[in-house]
Amino acid sequence: MTRSTLTTPPPGAEPPKTHPDGPSAGGPLGSHFSRCFGCGDDHPTGLHIAAVTPDGASVEAAFTVGESHQGAPGLAHGGVLASAMDEVIGMSIWLLRKPYVTARLETDYLLPVPVGTTLHLRAWCTGIAGRKAYLEAEGRVGAPGGPVAVRAAALFIEVDMTHFAEHGDLAALQAEHQDYEVNP
Repeated sequence: MTRSTLTTPPPGAEPPKTHPDGPSAGGPLGSHFSRCFGCGDDHPTGLHIAAVTPDGASVEAAFTVGESHQGAPGLAHGGVLASAMDEVIGMSIWLLRKPYVTARLETDYLLPVPVGTTLHLRAWCTGIAGRKAYLEAEGRVGAPGGPVAVRAAALFIEVDMTHFAEHGDLAALQAEHQDYEVNP
């Protein structure tokens, strides 16, 4: 995959540092929002991606392409695959225990992904420079060591939790994140 300079860490970028309160190796990562299209259990047609961290620094997950995820007959929609990559990358940045949002996502489609296929996803952070996090991911067909069907590189930007209150649904945020407080 040839990445653009926008998703390549600049010289001097720091390696990511996992948060001491982050999940330990082998630990599951919970959903960040119950109705999230990518990881939420309460989204009726979502991807329902559940991830674990094998080492405290990267994320692994599996996603099975269903009937509601197709574009061409019998094949996964490219936008759904991009969503799966965005979700697993977002889960990997969650290990830092800071709020980030996607600024850029580059996705390369290498193989068709038929309905019924399980994609084994893996994501990791390649560097941090100020508020910018640089990340990569891959989706392999059928097994963690199977052929790579999709790759992605991303730039995420660290934001304050107020970002979600100002631009999203504050009541939903407070209902699922009781430790969130808006100061007047």
